[in-house]
Amino acid sequence: MSEQSSRAAAPAEQYVLTLSCPDKQGIVHAVSSYLFMTGCNIEDSQQFGDHDTGLFFMRVHFSAEAPVALDKLRASFAAIGDAFHMDWQLHRADERMRIVLMVSRFGHCLNDLLFRASTGALPVEIAAVVSNHTDFEELVGSYNIRFHHIPVTRDTKEQAEARLLEVVDEAGVELVVLARYMQVLSDDLCKRLSGRIINIHHSFLPSFKGAKPYHQAHTRGVKLIGATAHYVTADLDEGPIIEQEVERVGHEVTPDQLVAVGRDVECQALARAVKWHAERRILLNGRRTVVFA
Repeated sequence: MSEQSSRAAAPAEQYVLTLSCPDKQGIVHAVSSYLFMTGCNIEDSQQFGDHDTGLFFMRVHFSAEAPVALDKLRASFAAIGDAFHMDWQLHRADERMRIVLMVSRFGHCLNDLLFRASTGALPVEIAAVVSNHTDFEELVGSYNIRFHHIPVTRDTKEQAEARLLEVVDEAGVELVVLARYMQVLSDDLCKRLSGRIINIHHSFLPSFKGAKPYHQAHTRGVKLIGATAHYVTADLDEGPIIEQEVERVGHEVTPDQLVAVGRDVECQALARAVKWHAERRILLNGRRTVVFA
């Protein structure tokens, strides 16, 4: 094969552009014209104009046949971003987002995410797992992933969170996933990692708080078991919702069976939320999200 043929057969570089800005005429035209003028081809484009907030959201997956440096694309797009007052990001589509998982003593979500990442079902690189217990150190080690035991007490909470931030910064992590991490994060940490922490919990809230929520639900004859994945804010369990999953159950289901169903829906909802975040499909819209799934 000639050098020219080899170059022609090389796969095109893939990129993802996400943006939000005040809605006005000409945004889509400006973006598509820019991509055309830079020799890029749109593979997929999704957009949404929110009449309630007056904001416009867009995600564009595009390719470039000729090699082009990412920093040059960002530099050349900056003028359009400024003209429309955009909050925008531009990344390579094949970039595997580096994440940290946090867990306490319920390991179903941790185990699910570890397996999905190892098989390529999640486009992420798990840089480390942090836990306030050592229950899953061996499991994490079997995936050759670093395990950090950071105990938390009322007196050591500030130091524990400082150590967590060190892990995040040292590993170049973009996302922290609370895979059933049973500690309330401080307001300061929530602000420091705003838009970069995802949590999962059962969807009974605000009902059935505290211990054994599924057993409480069984006592009340609940017919729907659900889970909610959301971004973490200083308002406990009230951050912008990313994804929810639900499963119908009957009167014959036991409390232990409810727990098993709950674990399954928690895993599904959290995995989808992590995948969409890693693929740059989620844009914050105040207290809500726009999800281009």
